[in-house]
Amino acid sequence: MAHPLEQPASVRIVIADEYPIFRDGLRRLLETDSGLHIVGEAAVGSMAVALVRELEPDILLLGAAPAAEPTRETLRQLAESGVSVRTILLFRSIDLPEVTDALQFGACGILSKDSAADVLFASIESVMAGHYWVGYERAPDIAAGVRRFAAARRQAQRFGLTRREQEIVQAVIDGDTNKEVARRLSISENTVKRHMMHIFNKVGASSRVELALFAAHHRLLDTI
Repeated sequence: MAHPLEQPASVRIVIADEYPIFRDGLRRLLETDSGLHIVGEAAVGSMAVALVRELEPDILLLGAAPAAEPTRETLRQLAESGVSVRTILLFRSIDLPEVTDALQFGACGILSKDSAADVLFASIESVMAGHYWVGYERAPDIAAGVRRFAAARRQAQRFGLTRREQEIVQAVIDGDTNKEVARRLSISENTVKRHMMHIFNKVGASSRVELALFAAHHRLLDTI
């Protein structure tokens, strides 16, 4: 008898990407695992959304388009459709603003297209188990963070962040390093580090990714 914690024997997957040759290569790779079943392929956009609605797969592997808007629109349509699918985004490269956008619009995983095959398989297994995946590793702290942030929302408006701290949060979301934030705001890098420490303490975040997710989840910068 199967162990109760084991994943289902077959994970149903839809592949969506603008390049047919990439979809074909990805399908051939995934078919080397007998536990993965490719049920459909489509380009990014409305065709992918329609296919997910029709087939109701467990996983959508969504190749990010060169421009962010088609990918964002696909995620938005999926969210509005109410279909239950775990989306893993495949980027050419991973930057913090892209991670923030993807998580905000409902993605469960973010992976670089140059990742090794074992990383792709691990991300699928992890997302199927209910975890988030960012880059090369599982990120369960993000899911836990969202739950903590929901309780923290009852605190003071904007969590007591000063105007300067909000500007720094915006810079973090834009992907700026501490050095770039300092240049952007005409302050020293040490001042940026002190502000970052205060921001982390106020919102309970422990990393830039978690802070960016927090800001998106609570629409923290809507008033800026």
